[in-house]
Amino acid sequence: MKYALITGAASGMGKATAIKLAQNGYHVFACDIKKNNEELENITQLEVDVTNIKSIEKAYEYIKGKTDKLDAVINFAGIIMMNSLIEISEEDFVKIFNVNLFGAYRINKTFFPLVQNANGKIFITTSELAPNKILPFNAIYSISKKALDAYAQGLTMELGLLNIPVITIRPGAVETPILTHSTNEMNSLNQNTKLYKNTITKFKHIVDKEQGKTISPNKIADLVFKILNKKRPKHIYSKNVSFKLKLLNILPAKTQIKLFKMILKTKNEP
Repeated sequence: MKYALITGAASGMGKATAIKLAQNGYHVFACDIKKNNEELENITQLEVDVTNIKSIEKAYEYIKGKTDKLDAVINFAGIIMMNSLIEISEEDFVKIFNVNLFGAYRINKTFFPLVQNANGKIFITTSELAPNKILPFNAIYSISKKALDAYAQGLTMELGLLNIPVITIRPGAVETPILTHSTNEMNSLNQNTKLYKNTITKFKHIVDKEQGKTISPNKIADLVFKILNKKRPKHIYSKNVSFKLKLLNILPAKTQIKLFKMILKTKNEP
C-alpha cells in the first residue's frame, strides 16, 4: 500500500485526485477545512485548516500513527479573490497569502519527514497565471500564485539535493468550485468598487467568456497519477493553458494597458 496526503481534497481537483489514487493502490489522507459527505474506500477524510499550524500538527500525529511514510504530498488547497489592489482590505490581502502560500509551506514542512522516509514526491499547484504578467483585478490572486510558484521552484532546487522531486502543476481553467467563487468575487467587486465601476462590468464579460473553456478535474487527477509513476518526472507541468494568455504575455506592460483601455473603452475614473 502506498500513502498520499492531499489538501483541498473535499472538492475539485483535490477530490478527483483522491479518488483516482484510492482506486489505484493508494491510501489517501484527504485533508480539507471541511469534510464532504462521501465515504470512499481507501480514503480517510481529515478536517485540516492549512492556516492553523495546530490543526496541521494534529493531522500529522494522526497520520504518523497510521504510517511512517508518505509517497506523495499533493497541495491543492487554495482560494481565489478578485479586487483592485488599491481598494482591497489588508485583512483580505493577508488572507490569500496565508492560504495559498503559507498553507503549502506549513504542510510541506510538517509532513516532510514522512515524505523523506518514502523517498516520495511533493506536488504544488499554482496556476497558468503564475509565469505571466499580472492582469487587472485578478492581480491579488496572480500575485499569490506567483509567490507560490517561486516557493515551489526554490523547494525544487533545495530538495533536489536530497533526491526528493518537487513537481509544480500550472493548470488553466478547470471545472472546480473556484470558478463559481471567481464569478462571485467579480460580482462583489462590481458592487463594491468606487474607482472602476464602468470598467468592472465590461471586464466581467471577458472573464465569463474565457472561463467557458474548462477541463474536467479528472484530467488533473490523471496527470498527477501519471507523474507519480514516472521515475524522472519534469519539474513543471502545464495543463489547459489559454492561448490568448500566452499571446498577451508577450506584449510589454505599456502595450497591455493600451489594449485593455481599448477593449474596455475606459476613461479616467471616477
